[in-house]
Amino acid sequence: MTGIVTRGLLQGLNVSWTLGKIVFPVTFIVMILQHTPILPAFIKLLSPVMGLIGLPGEAAMPLVLGNALNLYAGIGAIVSFDFTVKEVFILAMMLSFSHNLFIESSVASKVGVSWWLISGIRVGLALTSGFIINLVWQGAGGSEPAQYGFISSSDVVLNGWFDIVLYGFQTAIIAVIQLSLVIFPLMLAMQFLREKGWLTALSNRFAPFTKLMGMEKNTSMTLVTGLTIGLAFGAGVMIQAVKEDGVSRRDTILALIFLVSCHAVIEDTVVFIPLGIPVWPLLVIRLLMAVVLTMTIAFIWKRTEKRKEVYHEY
Repeated sequence: MTGIVTRGLLQGLNVSWTLGKIVFPVTFIVMILQHTPILPAFIKLLSPVMGLIGLPGEAAMPLVLGNALNLYAGIGAIVSFDFTVKEVFILAMMLSFSHNLFIESSVASKVGVSWWLISGIRVGLALTSGFIINLVWQGAGGSEPAQYGFISSSDVVLNGWFDIVLYGFQTAIIAVIQLSLVIFPLMLAMQFLREKGWLTALSNRFAPFTKLMGMEKNTSMTLVTGLTIGLAFGAGVMIQAVKEDGVSRRDTILALIFLVSCHAVIEDTVVFIPLGIPVWPLLVIRLLMAVVLTMTIAFIWKRTEKRKEVYHEY
């Protein structure tokens, strides 16, 4: 028990350090750029595009950073601006579908699925979800300013570059601390799952769900790994599971389509808690869209294969 806790805490420290090296500089740099001509010019350029999904021009920064780097870089950029609850929710939803695009999509392509297909699905889901949420969510607290935990969203009077640099440094430190408070218990829980064998047990219970989505039982370990650990961290386990469990190419593609839409659901959901938005809808929407997309493709694929069989018999 003590060993598991120790290893979990060490893992939490390692992950927090790794993520902190991303969140801190991104938050700090964005805070500084707000007071230079560079960021305003970039925001003005992308403002018309952002307006289509109900976001201000400033929202381009977290979306670009989140997709080019990772989810934590996007969060670091979000806390550098004053957004409404609705705007933060849209950003969180879009970043949940499409983040760390280059690395994660490249990892997924190692399993044998096209990088362009994976990236296209993720970006498409992000844009679709943002557009729909903007249309559906009218009123009901969406226009209220988002509260970033310990980070104040109120206007701060900064006199000179010393104050600007100091404020950016403080904001970046707080952002890293808040993420660490989420990461440590998460890593402890994941360590328990792995060492107690509950991850394997969970995959067995997950088998009926894989059947529902048109995949065979031997795909369950791949799905559980991706759902709990994520694409980047669980890539090795996923590739090994595909080889050892004899997962077919069809089921591999379906599993990857589901996982690029919905992976690391625990981590990718709880990290948004410090941003002051409702996270349960975030999780439910992401799961539903991933399930519906996978089932639809599996159904069309099956019908197409049957038609080909009938054609060849004829």
